[in-house]
Amino acid sequence: MADSWATPRGEPGQRTDGPGHRAGGPAGPGADLHLDLPRGGGTGVRDALIRALRDAVRGGRLAPGTRLPSSRSLAADLGIARNTVADAYGELVAEGWLTARQGSGTRVARRVVPPEPAPPRTLPPAAVAATRPTYDLRAGQPDVSAFPRSAWLSAARRALTAAPNDAFGYGDPAGRPELRRVLADYLARARGVRAAPERIVVCAGFVQGLALLSRVRAKTGHREVGVESYGLDVHWNVMRGAGLRTVPLAVDRQGARTAELDRSAGLRTVLLTPAHQFPTGVSLHPDRRAAVVDWASRVGGLVLEDDYDGEFRYDRHPVGALQGLDPEHVVYLGTASKSLAPALRLAWMVVPDQLLGDVLAVKGTGEWQSGALDQLTLAEFIDSGAYDRHVRGMRMRYRRRRDQLVAALAERAPRVRVTGIAAGLHAVLQLPPGTERSVVQGAAWQGLALDGLSRYRYREQHEPSAPGPGPDGQPDALVFAYGAPPDHAFTGALEALCRVLP
Repeated sequence: MADSWATPRGEPGQRTDGPGHRAGGPAGPGADLHLDLPRGGGTGVRDALIRALRDAVRGGRLAPGTRLPSSRSLAADLGIARNTVADAYGELVAEGWLTARQGSGTRVARRVVPPEPAPPRTLPPAAVAATRPTYDLRAGQPDVSAFPRSAWLSAARRALTAAPNDAFGYGDPAGRPELRRVLADYLARARGVRAAPERIVVCAGFVQGLALLSRVRAKTGHREVGVESYGLDVHWNVMRGAGLRTVPLAVDRQGARTAELDRSAGLRTVLLTPAHQFPTGVSLHPDRRAAVVDWASRVGGLVLEDDYDGEFRYDRHPVGALQGLDPEHVVYLGTASKSLAPALRLAWMVVPDQLLGDVLAVKGTGEWQSGALDQLTLAEFIDSGAYDRHVRGMRMRYRRRRDQLVAALAERAPRVRVTGIAAGLHAVLQLPPGTERSVVQGAAWQGLALDGLSRYRYREQHEPSAPGPGPDGQPDALVFAYGAPPDHAFTGALEALCRVLP
């Protein structure tokens, strides 16, 4: 390294002042600089000089307005090429660190230089671990540790090998035709959906599909949407963000009270989870299923059917999709987030004919498409039978966990009633009145992240939720996502849960 005092004239290491001026003063010929630079020339020396000068300004060693040595003097003192110094000065002038004016030389810019940002505070590993829950049991998550990596990789290789050239272009807003074809077959046999491939639109997740539909409804003047009085606020906020006003429908033991649809004269859209109401877990009663499609047909309305976990039914045959009753007034929405993994960002809508053009017109206006290669992989995964095998395996795994939960509660917390367990990846644990808040807090102390039922109660935007039973009579309860933990962690999560229950 060249360790040198850079002075405007004289020998390296010797401080010299011109007559009547201090070296480094505003009127002086330049500042003495102590710089450590690598020997030799080239780009490395230039960059090192730039870094050294920046550090000197940033650290306060070179005050604003300080005049620097000429490029010739500094080059001679450092034993490097003059062009190297000139290039470094030019770069720092361009960045705003220095200024250069004819007759005034090169000076440090007269500006406030922010100090070096403090390094991020690093918590010790024990403190980091203490801020994370030991078990995340919040609803809406599958066991992602069970993702079929090998089978998915094999499907991806086959799909990529067979992919046509147009798969690498921008693509159709509706999605890859290969995926829409296999989805039409799968949904017909597994969920009772009546769909031609042309009516399927592939989305990057359920929320994107909901956002598309909300935009279309707002654009066509239908600005009210009915929602269940228990659900996900992210869904309500997506619709509100598109300009829709949400109207709650009470939920009881037979699902959403569909008779309330006629109470609002302007209501023409409703979002439902009919197969397995989220989060209460009830199925929409057959009479109400018939009533809601009759309402949609009568008023020219639209039912948005969220079939988020339709593959996971345990105690009887799956409840078929509502869409099968009236494909022209029901939009079916499904997703791979629960059956495979949320990271895939793959979902689908089966859209009525009269709505299809509007949906595709909105979807074609921006970056709404899912990755074509992931679509082709999912198409191959379904077509090969791997998807059915995976779903059957996960259904057995989740059912075992559900049965373990029921047995543990019967033994350790007999006062807690379990509901909503005929399907899905979560259960509702009904608590004694007035205990929801304390149990959720106690669970946090045990390292459990889970929500009370009141967390999902309908509220207006920005309105906080209050624990305890709501006006529709739903009890104090916990929503326990038994599908979320990996197998090796489930027993520990269950043990911790039992310690905090009444």
